[in-house]
Amino acid sequence: MERREFLRRVGLTGLAVAGGAGGAAWLYDPRRGDQYFRDQQVSQAHKLPSFRVERPSGSVDLAIARGSDPGQLARAAIGALGGMGSFISKGDVVLLKPNVAFDRAPLLGATTRPEVLKAVAVLCREAGARQVLVADNPINQPEGCFFKSGLQQAAAEVGAELVLPRASAFAPVEIGGEVLGTWPMFWEPLARADKVIGIAPCKDHNLCSGSMSMKNWYGLLGGRRNQFHQRIHGIVSDFPHMIKPTLVLLDASRVLMRNGPTGGSLGDVAERGTLIAGVDMVAVDTCGYTLLNRDPARLEYLHRAEARGLGSTRWRESSWREEQVG
Repeated sequence: MERREFLRRVGLTGLAVAGGAGGAAWLYDPRRGDQYFRDQQVSQAHKLPSFRVERPSGSVDLAIARGSDPGQLARAAIGALGGMGSFISKGDVVLLKPNVAFDRAPLLGATTRPEVLKAVAVLCREAGARQVLVADNPINQPEGCFFKSGLQQAAAEVGAELVLPRASAFAPVEIGGEVLGTWPMFWEPLARADKVIGIAPCKDHNLCSGSMSMKNWYGLLGGRRNQFHQRIHGIVSDFPHMIKPTLVLLDASRVLMRNGPTGGSLGDVAERGTLIAGVDMVAVDTCGYTLLNRDPARLEYLHRAEARGLGSTRWRESSWREEQVG
């Protein structure tokens, strides 16, 4: 059985089970208690496959593009990595995971820029993708977040399918991390995807100092995820263990320098004219953190992930390239 068909059937089975349990089986139900919830998770948990692709020897693993047009920055950075065709195959279903956590306008820098999402979706289509999905589980009301951020319109303009969270779309996933064991996740778009691309803004975060490509996957969690705030560095370092994306992009064309993660005013935002793309989230975020004018040596979750063999902070020792656009 082909991998895509296998995942489709597994996903449909998980959704059917969730629907039969009342539509919200994988969201916390205080009437049934934590132990019931944990037992159900363990007995019916899915496992995420790796969405990585094998890279030819000598491939560029990290690319930095600099310029003023965010869409062109995305094209240039992915081009420096070998082009989207080196990641996407004809007929693939590609999931794009932006950061749409808050109902904020794009100028405030709290969400993924629509121009970058559009550019990546178009590149996926040009590489032969059969379908492009866009999904996130926002903190604020999902429809409002996608609308106000401009990402709903961006997805529509490029023919991408917007997948909004609903109770039946969540299922328990066996993660096996230091903080995350088995936890409900926004499973439906993952089960449908052959490839997964993260597209994150670079921004300040009041709990973990920097929200970048690793922190972006927090948006796939369901359940009472706010309980992880007290162990924020542990959970962020769990994300490169939890998911192995095909590619990540860190959009630092506009950076939220303070009052993150929501942003407060245009005075909190700085134009940086930079976009970083790569296959190692730890490396991408180490490079990106400097654009917040901060020292990566002091960002705990980077070094916790590196110590677990989940990536490298020594990106300058890898194969990388810088491109100037315009």
